[in-house]
Amino acid sequence: MLDIIFLLNSDWVILFIRIVLGAVMIYYGLPKIRDLKSNADDFVEMGLKPGWLWGAIVASVEFLGGIAVILGVWAELAAFLFAIEMAVGAIWKITKRKETFTDWSYDLILIAISLTVITFGPGVYSVLPLF
Repeated sequence: MLDIIFLLNSDWVILFIRIVLGAVMIYYGLPKIRDLKSNADDFVEMGLKPGWLWGAIVASVEFLGGIAVILGVWAELAAFLFAIEMAVGAIWKITKRKETFTDWSYDLILIAISLTVITFGPGVYSVLPLF
């Protein structure tokens, strides 16, 4: 058992965190990228106008940022943008929609994961050294 613990060093943990965060953001960003019109309409419905602007920004941050985080290129910047997006989403859910903790706790988890990438960077297992 101790052998596994020694194999699990911080470089592997950061890589795992990056892959999870990036995959989650790509998963939620891809449908938005595929249908920007519907995404814009969703933002207008939420009261965020102009919907085309905010929808395009969020779709790009999630999809392109997810790719960047997985690759480790501009990972800290992408994670910072994720954290801002999730904080705005959590605040909106709490104040506008009066949702319970279970509805916005996922946003908090993504903020925490993003803060980990911001703090520790992309780690050694990234394509960043190639650029």
